[in-house]
Amino acid sequence: MTTTAHPQIPILDLKPEIDELRPEIMAAIGRVLDRTDFIMGEDVHLFEQEVAAYLGVKHAIGVNSGTDALVIALRALGIGPGDEVITTPFTFFATAESISMVGAKPVFVDIDPATLNLNPELIEAAITPNTRAIMPVHLYGNPVDMTRIMAIADKHGLKVVEDCAQSFGARWRGTQTGTIGDFGAYSFFPSKNLGAYGDGGLLATNDDALADTARMLRVHGSRKKYHNETVGYNSRLDTIQAAILRVKLPHIEKWNAHRREVARQYNEGLKGVEGIVTPELTDGHAFHQYTIRVQNGRRDELQRKLAELGIGTMVYYPVPQDELPIYKGQYRTYEYSSLAAKEALSLPISHFMESKSIFYILDRFNK
Repeated sequence: MTTTAHPQIPILDLKPEIDELRPEIMAAIGRVLDRTDFIMGEDVHLFEQEVAAYLGVKHAIGVNSGTDALVIALRALGIGPGDEVITTPFTFFATAESISMVGAKPVFVDIDPATLNLNPELIEAAITPNTRAIMPVHLYGNPVDMTRIMAIADKHGLKVVEDCAQSFGARWRGTQTGTIGDFGAYSFFPSKNLGAYGDGGLLATNDDALADTARMLRVHGSRKKYHNETVGYNSRLDTIQAAILRVKLPHIEKWNAHRREVARQYNEGLKGVEGIVTPELTDGHAFHQYTIRVQNGRRDELQRKLAELGIGTMVYYPVPQDELPIYKGQYRTYEYSSLAAKEALSLPISHFMESKSIFYILDRFNK
């Protein structure tokens, strides 16, 4: 009896990137080892300067993770117990978690079923006297309508923290995500478009005072060593990770353009496939994930069949934040968020993905 061997296409393959950049990365790590400046070393400061120039902001502050970036942003803005922060129910838990961690309350607003992002048209109805901020998430690398978000924030005197964990290099009407609100919070988790080879994160802001407070909070609440002013965090971007990110940063525009081309090929190949809703192609979309919606309750069946053919997929996210055990029973159900959790399926995508892999996946779909 013979079996047919299928190619194995994981949801993400980092090996091609590593193979191409290995000499530069190893040299960058070697320079850190030679200097032994492992904590807040030269590469951290250089990366902060380079990424600030790329984003077009005055201040870029390296931190330990995207989650820490969100927490420190909220703390720097003075948000805490008794305050409310409006955000989306359909994203990774770090978003609501950061709000809860500072003692504030996450207030969820349903998503736009077309974009799967926070629906700006529903925000004003959720504002109360306790609302202090809005935390939009540029989900899958697709920018939220920041023009509408900022208009609402300005009208009601609210702060805005952009969760850019998935949107490094994405743009809203030509402006980098994370540079429009009071803070942008980025993640450099290895799977991101610009990923470290360990944890890492970043805060971006044009406000001098907020930047100063954020820098203080990331090093145990001290501006001067051993002179702690408040309770802060041990949240410094590792020098080796910064050195790796410096190697990768000059490639980000080319990589994001390739991701958009992968998405275009997917959309073209899936056109007309019954029960599949493809994401809209926009110039500013960074396509951290290529996420379709599988209708008629067939998402899990499709995922199983693709797995049998060696095609990796992921469900981002199977449980909306409001339905997680930590918040269970505290919120009403959000119709489109709950539906997205049942329909969303992310297909393989990377900035090194080859057309032959895309064609194989599309061929399986069409059969």
